Amino acid sequence: MPHQVVITETIDTRALSRFGPEVDVIYAPELVEDRAACLVAVARADGVIVRNRTQVDRPFLDAASRLRVIGLLGTGLDNIDMAACAARGISVHPATGANTRSVAEYVITAALMLTRRAFMSTPEMQGGAWPRGPLSEGGEIAGRKLGLYGCGAVAQAVARLAKPLSMTILGHDPHLGPGHPVWTEVTRVSDAELLARADVLSLHLPLSPETRGRIDATALTAMKPGAILINTAHGGIVSTRAVCDALRRGHLGGAALDVFEQEPLGTQDAARFRGVPNLILTPHVAGVTVEADRRVSALTVDNVRAALLAPEKAVS
Repeated sequence: MPHQVVITETIDTRALSRFGPEVDVIYAPELVEDRAACLVAVARADGVIVRNRTQVDRPFLDAASRLRVIGLLGTGLDNIDMAACAARGISVHPATGANTRSVAEYVITAALMLTRRAFMSTPEMQGGAWPRGPLSEGGEIAGRKLGLYGCGAVAQAVARLAKPLSMTILGHDPHLGPGHPVWTEVTRVSDAELLARADVLSLHLPLSPETRGRIDATALTAMKPGAILINTAHGGIVSTRAVCDALRRGHLGGAALDVFEQEPLGTQDAARFRGVPNLILTPHVAGVTVEADRRVSALTVDNVRAALLAPEKAVS
């Protein structure tokens, strides 16, 4: 009897053929919008594939009593109750590495745009304005200090792209010891020094009790005047209220936020950003490109198929 896999969010459908005849696929991306239907659909699933919007919590796991494998079309695990999965013996497979290049390119693009400040004038010019004076005050990225808060695979990819742009690269990661190879390419500094010296601060921290709210009003005040903040990691790391205040005051030179504590944004959260200068907001798409989606989809299908078809370990 074929294994059943339910896919609750969009995937590059060309990857589905990789499952082969051993797996019965139910592709229903509309389920992410209908929680009740989703819980019914996963009742007989051996595996599920989700993105970041499907909440794989205890009610979901209780409904999916046969579940053995979860494939994640991404790398963030915030929407998955990992402790409950471990207790049930359910393996979780993020698409590690498949969207690294896309996130790294997003970071560099945002840094260039916010440093130059010349790419957000289209509405003014469409209205007949000619803001050449203010837009002539932008800068060049060469010679500036890129601070990487967290130095995992994505941050290392950012560093590789930044180096040919003649940026100086600083990093802080308490989980990587002084002998780690990353420090041959990135200058290791304390977190306080990183905040004080970075012209562009890019966040690559996991979300944990220690990192939640780490970039608050105090941290932003410690950053150098005119610095740029980029968050592609987790929304809970940053106080968006503090970021908006720092941008309005002119202490921050710019910010690009791709992740938020509540996604999609609620009406109240969205209103907070209105009229804030030098701000780029994107809907959690730093790692989502056509090329990355192909890689992520193929890797996730392969991971789930391999886990389902692997011989089950005998219980001793």
